Amino acid sequence: MRVFVTGASGFIGSAVLPELIAEGHEVTGLARSENAATAVKAAGAQVLRGDLADLDVLREGARNADGVIHLAFGHDFTQIEKAVTEDRAAIELFGEVLADGPAGQPLVIASGLLGLTSGQLAKEDDEFPVTPDPFGARNDNARVALALADRGVRASSVRLAPTVHRADHLGFVGVLADIARRTGVSGYPGEGDARWPAVHVQDAARLFRLALDKAPAGSVLHGADEEGNTIRTYAEVIGRKLDLPVRSIPDDQLWEHFGWLAPMLTRDVPTASAITRELLGWQPTQPQMLDDMENSPALS
Repeated sequence: MRVFVTGASGFIGSAVLPELIAEGHEVTGLARSENAATAVKAAGAQVLRGDLADLDVLREGARNADGVIHLAFGHDFTQIEKAVTEDRAAIELFGEVLADGPAGQPLVIASGLLGLTSGQLAKEDDEFPVTPDPFGARNDNARVALALADRGVRASSVRLAPTVHRADHLGFVGVLADIARRTGVSGYPGEGDARWPAVHVQDAARLFRLALDKAPAGSVLHGADEEGNTIRTYAEVIGRKLDLPVRSIPDDQLWEHFGWLAPMLTRDVPTASAITRELLGWQPTQPQMLDDMENSPALS
């Protein structure tokens, strides 16, 4: 299959490309810079230069493909509304192009588990909540993608754990460690009992490939290897590894201490992935989050 991948040179994309190529897919990756283009070429994929805001380039990539994996998302969290708007425009365009082609062409998008209802076990058949915040706005984008099933597009949404990790790249937990270094305290909000699931980047890459190959239209999939560890647990490991005190940060100091990460750290999203595993035969095999933290050069 000819596959167009956005976010191809990113942390997840750089694992997805070799996964697809190893399975015999012909891959073209979107690259917004020369460095990104070099990385995409090194992975064995073709390069299409452009960024997520260039709809003509995205249209070209989708028209020359049999399916799309959409991973790109702006991660400047001070401009989250812009990122959500670009994401939606890209999804709508991919849907338009794929709906004009043969029925059943796949569109796999990345969405997030942090947008689900806080405080309850998240399951694949849970609805995307409607909320007046950036989490809710990204949920709206996932609903747009899944609705494309009615137009003959085999659309699926992979809800990713808030931390996609590898020993040398700890995702948002790595940001938490950077904050600890800067402030001299490994902090957590309140009791620190909010739970975050996690998934190794190689297991996530395999999930995207399986979704492309065989996820039924309208599928919601969970990219979570483990139900979740508490934010306090993550903070305690960071404190021990960096030899820093561990303490609760008062509510009125969360923004000052954690910055843009603050609202994410209070979202409690324990996650099940049984439906995903049964539907696609997805079985994570890589180290779990706490194992990677113990072996991370970022915490040495």
